[in-house]
Amino acid sequence: MQTSPDRHEYPAHWEADVVLRDGGTARIRPITVDDADRLVSFYEQVSDESKYYRFFAPYPRLSAKDVHRFTHHDFVDRVGLAATVGGEFIATVRYDRIGADGTPASAPADEAEVAFLVQDAHQGRGVASALLEHIGAVARERGIRRFAAEVLPANNKMIKVFTDAGYTQKRSFEDGVVRLEFDLEPTDRSLAVQYAREHRAEARSVQRLLAPGSVAVIGAGRTPGGVGRSVLGNIRDAGYSGRLYAVNKALPEGQKELDGVPAHRSVRDIDGPVDLAVVAVPAEHVTEVVTECGEHGVQGLVVVSAGYAESGPEGRERQRALVRHARTYGMRIIGPNAFGIINTSPRVRLNASLAPEVPRPGRIGLFAQSGAIGIALLSRLHRRGGGVTGVTGVSTFVSSGNRADVSGNDVLQYWYEDPDTDVVLMYLESIGNPRKFTRLARRTAAAKPLVVVQGARHGAAPQGHAVRATRLPHATVSALLRQAGVIRVDTITELVDAGLLLARQPLPAGPRVAILGNSESLGLLTYDACLAEGLRPHPPQDLTTAASAADFHAALSRALADDRCDAVVVTAIPAVGEGSVGDAALAEALRSASAAAPGKPVLVVHVELGGLAEALSAAASTAPQAGSDNPPQNAPSPAPAAERLPTTEAPEGAHLIPAYPAAERAVRALGQAVAYAQWRRDAAEPGKVPEYEDINERGAAALIDGLLARGQGLTLGTDETCDLLGHYGVQVHRALPAPTPDAAAEAARDLGYPVALKATAPHLRHRADLGGVRLDLTDEEQLRRSYAELTELFGAPEELRPVVQRMAPRGVDVVVRAVIDPAAGAVLSFGLAGAASQLLGDTAHRLIPVTDREATSLVRSIRTAPLLFGWRGSAPADTCALEELLLRVSRLVDDHPEVVAVTLEPVVVASHGLSVLGASVRLAHPPARDDLGPRTLPAY
Repeated sequence: MQTSPDRHEYPAHWEADVVLRDGGTARIRPITVDDADRLVSFYEQVSDESKYYRFFAPYPRLSAKDVHRFTHHDFVDRVGLAATVGGEFIATVRYDRIGADGTPASAPADEAEVAFLVQDAHQGRGVASALLEHIGAVARERGIRRFAAEVLPANNKMIKVFTDAGYTQKRSFEDGVVRLEFDLEPTDRSLAVQYAREHRAEARSVQRLLAPGSVAVIGAGRTPGGVGRSVLGNIRDAGYSGRLYAVNKALPEGQKELDGVPAHRSVRDIDGPVDLAVVAVPAEHVTEVVTECGEHGVQGLVVVSAGYAESGPEGRERQRALVRHARTYGMRIIGPNAFGIINTSPRVRLNASLAPEVPRPGRIGLFAQSGAIGIALLSRLHRRGGGVTGVTGVSTFVSSGNRADVSGNDVLQYWYEDPDTDVVLMYLESIGNPRKFTRLARRTAAAKPLVVVQGARHGAAPQGHAVRATRLPHATVSALLRQAGVIRVDTITELVDAGLLLARQPLPAGPRVAILGNSESLGLLTYDACLAEGLRPHPPQDLTTAASAADFHAALSRALADDRCDAVVVTAIPAVGEGSVGDAALAEALRSASAAAPGKPVLVVHVELGGLAEALSAAASTAPQAGSDNPPQNAPSPAPAAERLPTTEAPEGAHLIPAYPAAERAVRALGQAVAYAQWRRDAAEPGKVPEYEDINERGAAALIDGLLARGQGLTLGTDETCDLLGHYGVQVHRALPAPTPDAAAEAARDLGYPVALKATAPHLRHRADLGGVRLDLTDEEQLRRSYAELTELFGAPEELRPVVQRMAPRGVDVVVRAVIDPAAGAVLSFGLAGAASQLLGDTAHRLIPVTDREATSLVRSIRTAPLLFGWRGSAPADTCALEELLLRVSRLVDDHPEVVAVTLEPVVVASHGLSVLGASVRLAHPPARDDLGPRTLPAY
């Protein structure tokens, strides 16, 4: 492309796909000399008014000089970007670096003039806002810190683009022109604006897929059977509210229908718009189909075809080509190798999936990367006999297959404000962007429960999934998700168990649990399960096997009225004999008592009581169902779900009581709800990142710049580490090298006795258990004797690398680490030094930046935390000083992305104060783009 010697190499990393405000996509890339014809064609399609706003005068066409200027850039002082759809320009933006006098300049000048032009047909889609984000990131990368723009007062749309961006700016008016100047340094407001735009765009893109006005099934076979024909039948049988078309290029000439659905040989032949295409043709024919869909204006694709990345390297390349091709036309993709999508809303009634039955409408949003797991989840939520029983419906279902484009992050954006979804259940086999997922999950969990089970935890992600490399173990990622409010479970059974409780019952106000029922043994099992889950159960109340429905009602009413109770678990076993309580009567008693006190959750543990589970659900169904009378109370076995539909509609807002076949399952779900409710309360007051007056951010930045000038990345020496940490108020105890006994004695005299003598060789470092450390040496004689012992045991001094350090006050040894993970971002970790963290993995983690409340919880979240708080009569450690240290390390890494790793080990936390005895820091140049940069879709 650009070959002139005054131009830099083409910056391919500036290329990006973005989602626009209306849910469509566009590609942003640098403008090159090869774009002359595209630029001319683009300009011809811009209205005279837009041209006038751009050039402040009538400007009907571009001259040859203009075209040359707007396509020849050096990618440093002169940069142009274009937004493209279908390979053609729809908008452009450029900046020119200027000096203080407003004339063209080069670095170190840090200001540039910026100007936009958007094709009229694409105005209002958020194209200019996306381009501003990207040109701003490019400018910062090239050392530009401030943009200036001159806009005519009547050009309100462009003025709004600048003023709404959230940057610090000033405005002036001179000679009939509005001059805007704004800093490009991201602010809290600019990031909030960026995230809000990202949310609206991605949510809209998913909404277009889940609620299309028209659907075409491409690859619907001429004979019954086959994937395409099955999907077509499922859409038709679900009563889809929009227009449905069948497409098959092998249809005979003149055939106008297929299974009563209008049929065509190509999507191009359809008279009218097509919002969604379900693609079910062999993989080798998908490219042709995508082209036809793009040219017809299709908005999105569900690709159920297989033969992509899941099949190996050739399929992986085919998948990349598919995504790139679809994005060329502004389309988003679910799949390939997808099971499909479902929307039970009566306004849509879409079953564009391979599921033969539509799940009952409800309030649960369901996402599964695996089609098989999706089937299992839909089945478990649908059925009513065995396992967790009762009808709890689905609002929307997405099975993403290889999730080459639309991922769980996109669907979370949609569900966050979806009024039809109260609970989100997700089965994930991989997380492509953990940093973004954590950010979105935190926001979603603050509004509605998000329950996640992750497959492939102990192995590689499925072949079809593009996953960012991460150095963090699965346990760490899980801990970070829990910090974000995600309810992490281990199995799909637990996923459904938790989902049913959260969808049916209010959140508990605390961990206090009342237990009542007609079985003493089952009550004791429930009591033990509560203790195991960290709950605070009351002694079980045994109503005896002779208890009537009225007895259950009275006992439950008393428990719910008790201010010392936050939740109730009812246990029930079958009763035998005359006068025994019937299932329907017991269910009605429990429901009526619960309805009188709707603020506390109620769960039922039942043993082989299919009738009770059926009754608990039947009279509290969330929607009227078609069907015949209820089966007899004492039917010998539960009928299939499809044959046992309830006929009684629940009152508006009625809570369904979830029933569980085992005490541990019910209590585990309750424990997860208790922990989530506590997280919601804590999230309402998230704390703050404190400011420390003694932090020298500029001094640290200057030191880092000077050190990185030496190379791409480096581990700092002892003095450099101490200097950098010192800028953030972290003082490291000096350790003086002792290559000889005389040097050791001199170091001890400088530091003052008592001292410690340590071997710092890699195999002995931090291994006091191996004998490489001598403590509390009070005089030179002890020091020289210890020196001789170490060299006799472990070898020559050059192998041991001994150092002398002044003794620190006794306390609890801990380790503090911070690391920049390429997938999860900046992570702060804490644990006790030695076996607790190394052998048992007792380490806690938080995402950086850490707030004061998070630092407090971090210290208390490890299992060995009691050692810091006076365990067995020991002196409590100064946890306030420890929390401050964590906050200072967090600030260092957050302020300087060049700091990619920090380790403080050991840190001795005494009764008053602490001592950092060892430290290491690694620096590296930060990546050109990160998750704080402009909005982009994953690159292909």
